[in-house]
Amino acid sequence: MALELRQSLKLSQQLVMTPQLQQAIKLLQLSRMELQQAIREELEVNPALEEEMEGSTEGEEEVAEASPPAAEAESPEVSDTPPSKELIDRVDWDYYFGDGATSSGTGGERDREEEDGRPYYENLLTRKPSLAEYLQMQINLSPLDEAVGEIAPYLIGNIDDNGYLKVSAEETAETLGKPLGEVERAIAKIQTLDPAGVGARDLRECLMIQAREKGEEYVLPLKILSDHFDSFTRGDVAGIARRLKLSREVVREAFQKLVTLWPKPGRAFLGDDVHYITPDAYVFKTDDQWVITLNEDGQPRLRLSAYYRDLLSAGERLGKEEKEFLKQKINSALWFIKSIQQRQRTIYKVVESIMKLQRDFLEAGPKSLKPLTLRDVAEDISMHESTVSRVTTSKYVYTPHGIFELKFFFNSGLNRDGGEENIASKSVKEKILEVIRSEGEEKPLSDQDLVRILRGQGIRIARRTVTKYRQAMGVLPSSKRKKLF
Repeated sequence: MALELRQSLKLSQQLVMTPQLQQAIKLLQLSRMELQQAIREELEVNPALEEEMEGSTEGEEEVAEASPPAAEAESPEVSDTPPSKELIDRVDWDYYFGDGATSSGTGGERDREEEDGRPYYENLLTRKPSLAEYLQMQINLSPLDEAVGEIAPYLIGNIDDNGYLKVSAEETAETLGKPLGEVERAIAKIQTLDPAGVGARDLRECLMIQAREKGEEYVLPLKILSDHFDSFTRGDVAGIARRLKLSREVVREAFQKLVTLWPKPGRAFLGDDVHYITPDAYVFKTDDQWVITLNEDGQPRLRLSAYYRDLLSAGERLGKEEKEFLKQKINSALWFIKSIQQRQRTIYKVVESIMKLQRDFLEAGPKSLKPLTLRDVAEDISMHESTVSRVTTSKYVYTPHGIFELKFFFNSGLNRDGGEENIASKSVKEKILEVIRSEGEEKPLSDQDLVRILRGQGIRIARRTVTKYRQAMGVLPSSKRKKLF
């Protein structure tokens, strides 16, 4: 068969991801903090884009009313204010050439602190010392021989956030090339530091260190830890009382003392910075109507730079390359602003649809959630499921029942008896928690008991499903929920 070259025409359709579409998709899935960072980066690279300050009336050319980007770039409006004078007026020359500009980077701050009484900003910054820093400070203040002083920093560096030593004495001796006896002395020294129990290699050793520091009143608890630790972890009061030939009341009192010890001494030094979540939308009830408001606080308001629009209008003073550059930047700025506006509209439509489909949640709380999928919302607002998925990622909404991620409202459903409407899995979890909270402390309900109670409420569920939900919520099994004291 001979090979030959031919030319042919073919008509086809294909989806092309333009740069503008890629930018819109990227902005859509950003969280609130990531969006603010993206805006800052765009402001740095695009001179035609600027942030509108509060109270500014200049540049009423809002992009929401602008024509398409290409047309906007071709026929920009002309401002009455000369651009050069506008830029010059923005600079405080008296401050720039006067006492406000100092040669020293910190002198201005100090002068300001003396003049108006405001504190020096760096003096307000504080940081809680880490566990390693706290232990090293104590080591530095302690009288140590040279060998222990060389080994201690290595051991401190191998203590985890809970305060436990994660390296053995043998491994330390082999790594540092030190005698095993010196390593053991260094470990013993660290275990005498504050907080009590730090430097232990397991839970038993941690509790024993704390019990020793308590003194004579912890003689029996220390003996229980030393000789009957396994029985203690099982709560076997009767077994320990029988072996020690003591009454159960005496052993129970020793147990009560042991449970006051702290099993994770290093936790007090973990970072306690609170990370607040700022919702992207608010849902309020006003006059028996649920109202949705987008949160735009802290988000920069963008507009086209009047200076560069005026500069582009004076085309006779620009070369071809300069004019093309300005058109490109103005076009890019318009697309960026329009993408942000489209992002806000899409978020509003998705939140509105979710709240409409989950109206029972707004009225009664999480226990009234309905089964909901991305497809349900996508069909309701005539969008693709992938778009809904991007919108609901890392977005939060404020409701009368708390702040929730939009993903929270999507969950599978379980069947009800009697042909009733399915119930959401999150609602079942709430019901399980409600039953567990009301159970007796001495006889907690087993997973099978929970199955029986839920079936009495018309919810058909398997025991393994109850176990899975309980574990997902961090609830212990019934044997460990029993209160011994």
